[in-house]
Amino acid sequence: MQATSKQIPKPIARQGNAQQPRTPKPRRFDPRAMLRNREMQAALGSGLLMLIAWAVSGWSEVLSVLIYVISYTIGGWIKAKEGVETLVKERDLDVNLLMIAAALGAASIGYWNEGAMLIFIFAMSGALESYTMERSKKDISSLMALKPATAVRIEQGAMSEVPIDLLAVGDLLLVRPGELIPADGKVYRGESAVNQASITGESLPVEKTTGSEVFAGTVNGEGPLYIEVTTAAEHTLFAKIIKMVEEAETEVPDSQRFIKRLEAIYARVVVIATVILIALPPFVLDWSWSDTFYKAMVFLVVASPCALVSSIMPAMLSAISKSARKGILFKGGVHLENMAKVTVVAFDKTGTLTEGIPQVTDFIAGEGYSRDELLAVSASIEKLSRHPLAEAIVRLAEEERVELHSTQESKSVTGWGIEGWINGRLWRIGKTNVLDERAVAVKEERHASWKAVRKQLESEGKTVSLILEGDHIAGMIALQDTVRPQAEAAVRKLQKLGIKVAMLTGDREATAAVMAGRTGVDLVFADLLPEDKVAHIKALREQYGHVIMVGDGVNDAPALATATVGMGMGMKGSGAALEIADVVLMNDNIEEIASTIELARRTQRIVKQNMIFAVTVILTLILSNFLQGIALPFGVVGHEGSTILVILNGLRLLR
Repeated sequence: MQATSKQIPKPIARQGNAQQPRTPKPRRFDPRAMLRNREMQAALGSGLLMLIAWAVSGWSEVLSVLIYVISYTIGGWIKAKEGVETLVKERDLDVNLLMIAAALGAASIGYWNEGAMLIFIFAMSGALESYTMERSKKDISSLMALKPATAVRIEQGAMSEVPIDLLAVGDLLLVRPGELIPADGKVYRGESAVNQASITGESLPVEKTTGSEVFAGTVNGEGPLYIEVTTAAEHTLFAKIIKMVEEAETEVPDSQRFIKRLEAIYARVVVIATVILIALPPFVLDWSWSDTFYKAMVFLVVASPCALVSSIMPAMLSAISKSARKGILFKGGVHLENMAKVTVVAFDKTGTLTEGIPQVTDFIAGEGYSRDELLAVSASIEKLSRHPLAEAIVRLAEEERVELHSTQESKSVTGWGIEGWINGRLWRIGKTNVLDERAVAVKEERHASWKAVRKQLESEGKTVSLILEGDHIAGMIALQDTVRPQAEAAVRKLQKLGIKVAMLTGDREATAAVMAGRTGVDLVFADLLPEDKVAHIKALREQYGHVIMVGDGVNDAPALATATVGMGMGMKGSGAALEIADVVLMNDNIEEIASTIELARRTQRIVKQNMIFAVTVILTLILSNFLQGIALPFGVVGHEGSTILVILNGLRLLR
């Protein structure tokens, strides 16, 4: 970027219509928020009316019944509506209709208070589930509230506020202190600390200076920033997050689908059994019609699968919500469910276990050449290339403030490297295979010496390039990707969980072996093309079971799709990897993978606890009803109480 290419006006004061960010705050239990829930208001209103009706029943039965009818209507309207919609649209019965039918049945034989109690507790448990699921989703969907609407664009020195949809790559924006950053871009001018919690989950602001990358939806700190847009609005990291949120809210795990199918079948069985219980006992067991109908209503209440239906999704959403707060986004509960089963985590190397940014580790000058001279020549030729190794050489020259030369006729040599003319001399930088071809002018003893140096450097996992002046060897450059600081700890944590760790890379075996030694992975597969990675993921699944693939590049996309769970790197990952990944590490912190697997396993344990508890309560209440008889209020409290307990058990995951 050239400082003269854009006219920057002086910073201006915040205008009245400047967009104010809504920074998400930590969520705690908020009784007032719960009371604002429409279903909760209806449930509490129903319960209050039930108490009033019971209080007046002693002196006015007609008034009591009238108040009970109102209580039934207020508390049961929402659930009755849901049940009718399921019946009409899907031609299925659900627990909502079963509960309403049981309450009306109790009222029909004079048990108005028991029916009202059933409506009240059923409505209360439904409101609690609705509230908790909404609360869980808000930890993810609150990101959507941070979507910027407008931006201050600078054109020819003048500022105008425009919708973010009109921004184009190359536009210059002004972001004042405390405002939302409206687009992905790079800092053109200015210094500030940016709160990136909405994107990466980082608790502390990150310092940004000229050239730093910034993301839409993050909050600028204390200083104004001039930002050059690098990504169109629909392709920003924030837009991808919103898409993932929408997918996460609509996709349900296989276990929940099974429960929904079971619910429809089970509800029919309960209805048929209830009809049989009403019709047969007076003739077979000589029960009275009132006792028979009462027991049938108790059965209808206690046999309904409310707690079973509520065993899964509150727990799943709580776990997804907790992960989102740590910068880990699931695209659906099914992936959390699958993650609990994994036995192998396979990492791509570059950009995942490593930083993905090569660094010059060795710069060796040949006889008759100085290091500074060779660095200046190498950087001068490589500065036109976008290859990562070339960028590493140029970066080193900039750090050491080496003065570059003017280069003529610079061009890449396909499959080998790059060459160019400097001050009438031809310089070439490329692969060291010319040492094996004896295509360079060098004495025999020096030739052996250079090959020994290359062997030593490659044994350390470094990529080696040769510098040639004409056909004479001038020097060698060794480069190496740096291992992520948390890579070894991440691998060790996974291994403590009993999970095998594999590394898949396209690098040579020597480089892969060095990286494996530094990180401690169990299995290493090197020299892989994208299709080879897919084959190895399939083989790992066949041998060990469920596999997570962690990657960041376009070449990782096929393997991410093949794995049981594909996990993409959010900060530096490619668009293709993010699209295909089932889970995204927004902060690229691979150390969180182990804790996420632990959370997934804990979620599955809680789901199993809930299901076993729910089935046990249902069977116990059914048997008690027929063996010794139980009062309808006890059946209501036992059944609906178990529903509330499984919801609260799932909420423990939010801690």
